[in-house]
Amino acid sequence: MTNLSRRGLLKAGAAAGVLTATGAVAGGHGPKRGGTAKIGLAGANTSDSWDGRTHSDSYMIVTAHGCVFDCLTEVAADGTLVGELAESWEASADAKTWTFKLRQGVTFHNGKPFSADDVIESLNLHTAEGAKSAAKPIVSAITEMKKMDDHTIEFTLAAGNADFPFLLSDYHILMYPAGQIEEAIANGIGTGLYKVETFEPGVRTIVSRVDSHYKDGSAGWFDSIEFTAINDSTARMNALMTGQIDAANRVDFKTEPLMRANPNITIFEVTGNQHYTFPMLTNVSPFDDMAVRKALKHAINRQEMVDKILLGHGAVGNDHPIGPANQYFASDIAQNSYDPDMAKKILADAGLSDVSVQLSASDAAFTGAVDAAQLYQASAKEAGINIEVVQEPADGYWSNVWLKKPWCACYWSGRATEDWMFSTAYETGVPWNDTQWENARFQELLLQGRAELDTTKRSEIYTEMQMIMSEEGGTVVPMYANYVDAHSNKLANSGTIGNLWQMDSSRIAERWWMA
Repeated sequence: MTNLSRRGLLKAGAAAGVLTATGAVAGGHGPKRGGTAKIGLAGANTSDSWDGRTHSDSYMIVTAHGCVFDCLTEVAADGTLVGELAESWEASADAKTWTFKLRQGVTFHNGKPFSADDVIESLNLHTAEGAKSAAKPIVSAITEMKKMDDHTIEFTLAAGNADFPFLLSDYHILMYPAGQIEEAIANGIGTGLYKVETFEPGVRTIVSRVDSHYKDGSAGWFDSIEFTAINDSTARMNALMTGQIDAANRVDFKTEPLMRANPNITIFEVTGNQHYTFPMLTNVSPFDDMAVRKALKHAINRQEMVDKILLGHGAVGNDHPIGPANQYFASDIAQNSYDPDMAKKILADAGLSDVSVQLSASDAAFTGAVDAAQLYQASAKEAGINIEVVQEPADGYWSNVWLKKPWCACYWSGRATEDWMFSTAYETGVPWNDTQWENARFQELLLQGRAELDTTKRSEIYTEMQMIMSEEGGTVVPMYANYVDAHSNKLANSGTIGNLWQMDSSRIAERWWMA
């Protein structure tokens, strides 16, 4: 067996692009216990629950992951992979067999001791009959879970996977108490730093700090946290500027200058792999026609979107999901540029004219999504393509529009590794494949890259996959968006901000404190 310490498997500094926030530690002092943090978040829905399999937007990811619940592993703020409920792991030479040592002395909020049984039952949730879990591709790759003792598990994979410990940090793969999972999902019972006091889906969540937690002295500094659902960006920014909340995600770029002028507010911005997309269902006409997809990729003015929607807080995308913070990001492949004449020629060569399509959008997808759709509409008109923008309600957008309407606005936070991103959203048959795109060569390369341990060969594989997606895939990726959040001077942090997701990789509850 190859011994891989918490930091020794891979450096997410290469895989996830470690960046630090500007400025010193807020408040100028180290962490201290105490106080109640008030956090306002977009991305809430009335259908929200503590079922990690269903989490798809920022509100539940922040309140569950690294707050009420734990995972087996965690990508730290500096980008390294560390253990959470797992202490260490070892791999066989072919990366098909992994042995995990679990942390001892951990209890759930209801007093039940944490053990290997909880891990096995929690993982099986994602492959249960009828389960619609975005983590199903990760868990279904496990062919056997063997309990060696109460705190040791051996995982056997169908094929070697060098990224396996990274994948177990996925925010969907939360640990629940065996035999009590329904109760745990109903009431929010985890092993996390905070226990649930109040949970009103789509409205607010109140949590309080757990006594004698295994992370005492290293994380979890607030006495309590009040999370308020504020989906409207203007209301969220106003709440921060008037002191009703201490932190907010998804800064509205239109009001950013006002916020920067406020001496009591700090903007924190990091570049990660977050990308804004317009996925098409490629099994639905006219998106089943590659000529239509290619024409649409040349009918969008990407730089205009970066300038007008992100106000410069991002970079132009190239119709694949691998971001500039990924290890194998292929920056030198041909760029799909705005070229109305080329779009017209592609359609004419295919015998198509007067192409008319509907594009569903809501600012629930990303701040400025409706405006972005309208910009797309205007630029596509120059290519002879008629786009009807359908403005959808914010509430229920992810359950009623995404994965259901033929073409819509969407965002992805990206993932720490290429295989993780591809297998989450582009592997055949996975629940979150929001284009239903099929390409035999792409799927062949996906399996090759996953098991390949040679860095040079992996680079070649992932470069080809990005090229195939950019040319033939069903996703238009116009831009990568920086994570831009804000906090008042009442809160402090280490100065190093995680860049996997919003709000310090969604672990603001764990890592921040009162100044």
